[in-house]
Amino acid sequence: MRNAGARPEPRRGAIALSKPVPSDLASNALHYHRSPRPGKLEIRATKPLGTQYDLSLAYSPGVGAACLAIASDPAEAAELTARQNLVAVITNGTAVLGLGDIGPLAAKPVMEGKAVLFKKFAGIDVFDIEVEEKDVDRLVDLVAALEPTFGGINLEDIKAPQCFEVERKLRERMKIPVFHDDQHGTAMVVGAAVLNALELSGKKLSEVRIVTSGAGAAALACVDFLVELGASPQNITVTDIDGVVYKGRPSMNERMAIYARETDARALGDVIGGADVFLGLSAAGVLKPEMARRMGEKPLIMALANPTPEIEPEAARAARPDAMICTGRSDYPNQVNNVLCFPYIFRGALDVGATTINEAMKLAAVRAIAELAHEPPSDVVARAYGGQSRQFGAQSLIPSPFDPRLILRIAPAVARAAMESGVALRPISDFAAYEETLARFVFRSGFIMKPLMQAAKRDPRRVVYAEGEDERVLRAVQIVVDEGVAKPILIGRPDVIIARLERFGLSVRPDRDFDLINPLDDPRYRDYVATYLERAGRRGVTPDNARTKVRTNTTVIAAVALVRGDADAMLCGLDGRFKSRLAYIRDIIGLTPGVTDFAAMSLVITAKGPFFITDTHVRDDPADFEIAETAMLCARQVRRFGLTPKVAFLSHSDFGSDDGASPRKMRRALEILRVRAPDIEADGEMQADAALSESVRERLVTSSPLDGEANLLVMPNLDAANIAYSLAVSLADALPVGPLLIGGARPAHIIRPSTTSRGIVNLTAFAVVEAQDERRDARPQSAA
Repeated sequence: MRNAGARPEPRRGAIALSKPVPSDLASNALHYHRSPRPGKLEIRATKPLGTQYDLSLAYSPGVGAACLAIASDPAEAAELTARQNLVAVITNGTAVLGLGDIGPLAAKPVMEGKAVLFKKFAGIDVFDIEVEEKDVDRLVDLVAALEPTFGGINLEDIKAPQCFEVERKLRERMKIPVFHDDQHGTAMVVGAAVLNALELSGKKLSEVRIVTSGAGAAALACVDFLVELGASPQNITVTDIDGVVYKGRPSMNERMAIYARETDARALGDVIGGADVFLGLSAAGVLKPEMARRMGEKPLIMALANPTPEIEPEAARAARPDAMICTGRSDYPNQVNNVLCFPYIFRGALDVGATTINEAMKLAAVRAIAELAHEPPSDVVARAYGGQSRQFGAQSLIPSPFDPRLILRIAPAVARAAMESGVALRPISDFAAYEETLARFVFRSGFIMKPLMQAAKRDPRRVVYAEGEDERVLRAVQIVVDEGVAKPILIGRPDVIIARLERFGLSVRPDRDFDLINPLDDPRYRDYVATYLERAGRRGVTPDNARTKVRTNTTVIAAVALVRGDADAMLCGLDGRFKSRLAYIRDIIGLTPGVTDFAAMSLVITAKGPFFITDTHVRDDPADFEIAETAMLCARQVRRFGLTPKVAFLSHSDFGSDDGASPRKMRRALEILRVRAPDIEADGEMQADAALSESVRERLVTSSPLDGEANLLVMPNLDAANIAYSLAVSLADALPVGPLLIGGARPAHIIRPSTTSRGIVNLTAFAVVEAQDERRDARPQSAA
């Protein structure tokens, strides 16, 4: 029997095209690459270039200062140029996906794709370089000459065995990381999967038998790395299209010869019996079901050929129900995808100025990947898989490529290993601060939410969630409990909540981790009805209506729990209309004394920073005194984020340029604010560009109390506020937080239906801090 290992190897982590692309996919892909402009990349300036002076700083004559500084001290290049965050993705097009030697020009779409993955997953900039050169030494000379430009080199889609020689020679010559991802990226993810699979099966890596199908760059790199992890070379059998790699076989290269066995076996079927691990990096259908049946107990079958694996997972499972199965495809569990690895190992290496990527760094990355698979799945992962959750086990041996926590685990592990192994030129002194900078790739709200998160953890308060059965709430509660942000109370049916926790792979449980209010059977039901009637009985709520609402309306139940003191804050609104929820909160909870009405402030986190917009959801056309009141209430909330509020009263008019009703209203609102809260930094009325640019503002007025950019944008009416908020989120790809309901007698917030579980966590932290302040304000002065 002959195997197909010598066919062009599919690259792990991308769709290999060993079969024709379906016509609809091909059409869509071509349109994607053509429109609205060709390709997937562009270069953007990171510094202003709007004036002649800007140009004189960016180029001649000012650029000379940066050049001389680097000439004097080459290490300055890391501070004065983009080099330390710039990687070259280089190919000669000799082994592109499953298409083989199609040349460097045809490889360019793949290299651009690799570049955008670097940027998306780790914030690393990339130049893709396609080289018309097959001679190993000339290719090495060409790449080595690029060292002054880049902080790292990612070799891609170079055929075996030349790829091994190219990488080896470049690593010897260059003082920056050189990494052939087709080899090492796949090997590292395979290593993590093998470690976790053997943990589940109770086997030792040093004792298991491993059989491969395929002897190309990825396959040989995988077995090399498994040996590095502890596998015995004597227990590894390599096969390819010509069968078993045995001693004396004429058709093999020197890399294959390392694993040549002294054996009479000649085909995969001759050596698969009793094997613990099958590692397939070859072609479709190579592993037959009858072969799988002859493998050892609880085997690991890694059928990684794309798009059709060496054995279909369904066939493998039918033949061996006890098998653990990995593929290279995204539509099956346990996808071996090198995007799990390469962005983050480069991130860690670049951040410490590593001169190479050594074995210690690769081993650290593998352990980090393997350990992350043990953690409860995040909501981002669940959304990527259509709402399904996978917890550690046979169906989840390795993390999802979509898991946003990968950078938080792998990059620091790699950076530490680089430092400990002596290859880091710029060691990190404060890893806590470093990990905080990485957090922006996980949750863009990380920095702005940090003060609130820290404050909430110091004194967690009880937060009741009206939609306690919702998946997003349950995922948020897992995070809230794990991070110690709050003491959750969920409203919902216990059996439904427990069943969904199990389905989503979450470990929190009622009584142990959170309290429950069962609307169908709670001993406080009569008391809750009485409280509801007491608070809203004169607002059209009859006794019969109250009894029904306290059984069926979770917003009512949450609000009653809050005013009775059974909770310290509430969140509601994942389904239903905002204003209907607000009506219940207004009736039951009421307003802070002295406040005329509720208002809503929404936070948008953009590339320029955080901006608060008000009033986005409540007051349709507020009067001047209401606008001033809203600005004062919101300024207090902005301070909770650790920011100094800088208030801009916005209009279509700039500082009296128009005397219409709306500009006059905003001018009067500013005057009222200055009387009632003279300590708040504010100005207006002004257009949005004046609010966000001090230079624009200086051209309009001789002096302004505002310093720099405004961060609290007060709109003249609900239309303007909501439109501005929605446009900012959509056009600027901004992250929304909120809306934050302002002016209530107790901390209560209405969540938008599109809010994610991380958004719920953010609102939870805000509500906890509000509750902390409320409790502190209520203390007797002597106890303060």
